[in-house]
Amino acid sequence: MTSHGKKYLEAKKQIDPLRQYSPADGIKLVKDAVFTKFDSTVEVHMRMGVDPRHADQQVRGVVLLPSGTGKQVRILVFAEGDGAKLAEEAGADFVGSDELVNKIQGGWTDFDMAIATPAMMKKVGRLGRVLGPRGLMPSPKAGTIVEEDDLPRVIQEARQGRVEFKVDKTANLHVPLGKASFTEEALMANLSAVMEAVTRAKPSGAKGAYIKRVTLTSTMGPGVKLDPNQTAQLRTA
Repeated sequence: MTSHGKKYLEAKKQIDPLRQYSPADGIKLVKDAVFTKFDSTVEVHMRMGVDPRHADQQVRGVVLLPSGTGKQVRILVFAEGDGAKLAEEAGADFVGSDELVNKIQGGWTDFDMAIATPAMMKKVGRLGRVLGPRGLMPSPKAGTIVEEDDLPRVIQEARQGRVEFKVDKTANLHVPLGKASFTEEALMANLSAVMEAVTRAKPSGAKGAYIKRVTLTSTMGPGVKLDPNQTAQLRTA
């Protein structure tokens, strides 16, 4: 059984484990319970009413967080010619073709997001075993395989707070909402955007309750259960 330190136990005393809080109250509690010296990440975790073993019950999408993520994102773009030039001008951290493919095959993965043009996927496809398990493989569903003209827009969105979400094998979703230093209003705006995107991503095969449980937490902090019905109804302004 995992043991927790004194700071965690003190923070946990503020939270009623049997209560489902409103989104606003939950965000306030999570911020109040932060005890780390660094700027913790706030995340929302959802238990979904789907069976991810079935193709028609996959929950996946992309959301642009209006308040950003608070994280510096290192962006890699696989492109050549005009596409490479557009990516560089848009501020991508790494841009290239064969040299990047070879570097990654050698074990380098010092980036947070990979984007590719369709023409590059024949080469990038060889990196599936390296990038796939890390969630870095470009894909149409994640919106990271884009035409050259769309590269500046996608790169800009990534800088502003573009986040991909995907249900895992245990039917759970884990999505970062920003930093504990964010205001309650900023975190609420991000949570609303996430819930709206997850609702839009409801698969055709989902039956019964779509979102069963919702929990907010910060890095190393205790979880706060939210009322799933109230939270599922959140929408961006």
